[in-house]
Amino acid sequence: MSPHMLAAESASDNRPLIVTLFAVFVVATLAITVWAGRQTKNATDFYAGGRQFTGFQNGLAISGDYMSAASFLGIAGAIALSGYDGFLYSIGFLVAWLVALLLVAEPLRNSGRYTMGDVLAYRMRQRPVRTAAGVSTIVVSIFYLLAQMAGAGVLVSLLLGITSEAGKILIVVLVGVVMMLYVTIGGMKGTTWVQMVKAVLLIAGTLLITFLVLLKFNFNISDLLGEAAKNSGIGESFLEPGLKYGVNATTKLDFISLGIALVLGTAGLPHILIRFYTVPTARAARNSVNWAIGIIGLFYLMTIALGFGAAALLKHDDIIASNKSGNTAAPLLAEEIGGGPDSTGGAILLAVISAVAFATILAVVAGLTLASSSSFAHDLYANVIRKGKATQEEEISAARWATVGIGTVAVVLGVFARDLNVAGLVALAFAVAASANLPTILYSLFWKRFTTQGALWSIYGGLISSVFLVLFSPVVSGKETSMFPDVDFHWFPLENPGLISIPLGFLLGWLGTVVSKEQPDKEKYAELEVRSLTGHGAH
Repeated sequence: MSPHMLAAESASDNRPLIVTLFAVFVVATLAITVWAGRQTKNATDFYAGGRQFTGFQNGLAISGDYMSAASFLGIAGAIALSGYDGFLYSIGFLVAWLVALLLVAEPLRNSGRYTMGDVLAYRMRQRPVRTAAGVSTIVVSIFYLLAQMAGAGVLVSLLLGITSEAGKILIVVLVGVVMMLYVTIGGMKGTTWVQMVKAVLLIAGTLLITFLVLLKFNFNISDLLGEAAKNSGIGESFLEPGLKYGVNATTKLDFISLGIALVLGTAGLPHILIRFYTVPTARAARNSVNWAIGIIGLFYLMTIALGFGAAALLKHDDIIASNKSGNTAAPLLAEEIGGGPDSTGGAILLAVISAVAFATILAVVAGLTLASSSSFAHDLYANVIRKGKATQEEEISAARWATVGIGTVAVVLGVFARDLNVAGLVALAFAVAASANLPTILYSLFWKRFTTQGALWSIYGGLISSVFLVLFSPVVSGKETSMFPDVDFHWFPLENPGLISIPLGFLLGWLGTVVSKEQPDKEKYAELEVRSLTGHGAH
């Protein structure tokens, strides 16, 4: 019997416990959301939580926003199946924070109000730049949402023993509905509190699993790694670079592409960028990133125990039988170290860890949906369609309707992406963010000559090239683990487009500026420079 069936069987014996845990979490977080929603009086409350959060609170919320299903489920699965090469995700996701801290956090907090479009539009022509920023934000958020939806479907179907495709699709739909409720009712305040609660739960759950895994090996990490290598069936090479990314020249290029996307992507992720607006000062923004680095760093260290623990204690074939991309490795590991599939301890630990993972998904999904609906309402509706004449009530109403629209798109696409590795899907979102958003943000903040045409070429060029390459890559077709495994129309060999699309985004931004006849507003740039560095005049 496959581990999926065993887990499902063990889950069915303890179904009341599992359903109760899930229900308690969802009801508790919805209660927080309703409470926060009552305090949401104006646009600043809805978009930026009233700018009332401290550096520590925001650091906790950033961690909750960042440590997604990709971190918890995807990385554990990637390490369990690919060893050292899977751990590269952990390193990339963590190192990316240094780029965000050094280049983006403080100037962005000082320069904008609610969205990335505010920063770009400060010294450029409002309508075209806001349109581009809005489109880019929504596309990146939908890519990221795909990963969370895929994770939710896998997780809940494992827990509740749902094996039918219709059942899995229904789960994705239900996650989408809960997510829309979070954002439409609670806005940024509700979302932030949910993310803070979720960060504490995730760190506590991961600490528990790490402790139990290390206890099993008498806290000897060398024994743990040795057992993982032995159990993998391929010996020492499991612990060495190259198992996934060293097979041939294409996979080596794929590794470089993935690395660039991971390291540069964070500083361009819309749902992370808007978190910097929820604190009262630039110093608090910097402080919140310092806290986030500490919390996230601790978590990614523990992914070693999660991934290699799963490799050491579970059979390689069992992990794949449960989910082709390894997304269920962490919950199956929890069940195993709790006493195995037939034990009450195993079922309790499986339920607890899965509830934490579900919390992770809901919190990240709420943050993503808020980022994209805010950008639609603030950039596209208020400033492009209504030309700055929309009232705050109309803007918030537009954001709520946008939440429903974007949530629906994410649900439909999530149904097709449910068998893909969630860490790989998030890496695609990072690539799109680094290609379209990062060049434009950096040029806008630090290059005096940068023009509207440069911004448009950079955003649209990076966005179109990265999405186009993904569509014709092995992620979508041509492999067993593709979104559409039964057809093959891929011609781009790499699974991550970052190697091509990120330099192209920077190049097009430069080229668009150099060939444009537009004269940049030097006074506006001087104002932006002073404001981004000192915070003078910031909202």
